Amino acid sequence: MKSAKVVGDFMAKKMNLIALLSTLITVILVILYENTESDMILTLAITFGTISYHFVMRLITGTVINLLLNNHVDYRKRWFRVSAIEEKLYKKLKVKKWKGKMATYDPNCFDIKIHSWDEIAQATCQAELVHELIVVLSFLPIFAAIFFGALPIFVITSVLAAGLDAMFVIMQRYNRPRIIKMIENKCYFSL
Repeated sequence: MKSAKVVGDFMAKKMNLIALLSTLITVILVILYENTESDMILTLAITFGTISYHFVMRLITGTVINLLLNNHVDYRKRWFRVSAIEEKLYKKLKVKKWKGKMATYDPNCFDIKIHSWDEIAQATCQAELVHELIVVLSFLPIFAAIFFGALPIFVITSVLAAGLDAMFVIMQRYNRPRIIKMIENKCYFSL
């Protein structure tokens, strides 16, 4: 089994590479379009531009939130509390079965060998905030339809991208009550 650091490094490198390549390809296609005015090249430029946006936006959002919060988030705040209705929803969605299959950008943030349960709970809150913000930002490409048309394509890609990040929000919210229980149990035993 691969270590968390190896998996995290691989995921980070892969996301950075996709962001860089899709941005580079977009720039090349825009230059080609300006010289040819080919509809096919415009379609490809829009496609790669949208891909570039989604990857670059995710990287920037995560970086900015990390600079601002540095995994110091109060998991006791009302926003991070999971309701009984959510717990029932997560059971119906069978989150327990699929959460372990989700990729993690930096698994080290959630490694009990490196961090305390308290630190991990804070990291889940930060990850949740990042993904919630990404869900909102995923809908910005829809405004590109004003200039390029093809509204259904922009809506579909935005909904799919937001849905993916909503799964990460659900995963963090599913895990946090269990982590808080570990914190409370540890505090109980230390008294």
